[in-house]
Amino acid sequence: MNKYEKNTLSGILVSRAMRRQINCVSTQTSISNAINILIKFKVSGLLAVDSHGRSIGVLSKTDVMGAYYAGLPKESSVEDVMSCPPLLCSTDAPLEKALQQMCDSGVYRLYVVDASMCNGAGVPEDGAIAVGALAYPDIVGILYKHCFECEHSHFRQQKDVADDSVNRQLVADVMTAGVEGVCVDDSLSHVMEQLSMYRFGAILVRDLVDRPVGVISKTDLVLAYKHGVDPAERAEKVMSQPVKHCLEGDLLEEAIRKMIFSDVHRLFVKGKNEEIVGVFSLTDAARNRSGSCNACISSRIKMEV
Repeated sequence: MNKYEKNTLSGILVSRAMRRQINCVSTQTSISNAINILIKFKVSGLLAVDSHGRSIGVLSKTDVMGAYYAGLPKESSVEDVMSCPPLLCSTDAPLEKALQQMCDSGVYRLYVVDASMCNGAGVPEDGAIAVGALAYPDIVGILYKHCFECEHSHFRQQKDVADDSVNRQLVADVMTAGVEGVCVDDSLSHVMEQLSMYRFGAILVRDLVDRPVGVISKTDLVLAYKHGVDPAERAEKVMSQPVKHCLEGDLLEEAIRKMIFSDVHRLFVKGKNEEIVGVFSLTDAARNRSGSCNACISSRIKMEV
């Protein structure tokens, strides 16, 4: 079975990493108004609540993309497309346990309820009201803070004498290898099919001679839906440019810093010949469960026979 050894996340509770602000909507809110909130607050999901504030479901950008693909009117209600029920965890839950719950469930976020609203096993009771949210960027923020303050930090040692004895992790050690893509001439409907098939948050767009020229994210598609763009339109119409990237030989710590300060959720990874060989995302960084050098490598999950 899996056994968790001491690591960067050990001893940290969800209450330390979660964000206190929750973006909520009524189940009767229109998809169009929900999109406005998603874009305004730069969040990937909204908690749908009843008249008493109790958690009913979640409207994610994936759900909105599904509505766009299905041709639902933007005036449809959140209730028509939201996912139920929301996944919850306790403020007192170990952060590592919450991360594993996210990985096992294939979700990007958990909603957090106060420990007083949980039973003896730490399971939230029916009707519990959420007091926070926990997503992959929140976990990466904790990891980055740990790395930045560590005596082995690459950034700290730039000011002093570099310690070459530390075996630092590279982007290549953690990234998701291989890259799926679409062509500039492909329809937005095809793009959505690819994103759903591979469970991606974004996909690379290549030109007619196979050069990477842009990226289409679920955010781009949500905006296209909002502005009434026909799903039959070409991918080129809504793609974002340029393709933000890092190198497979970059230090993990530097790549995480680049994502945090550029406010992006992923970087496409270039290999030695400048070709794109993979993707490094905040999800990859969080699932790594440790800092960016071998000072924290004892954090790996070990298999116990």
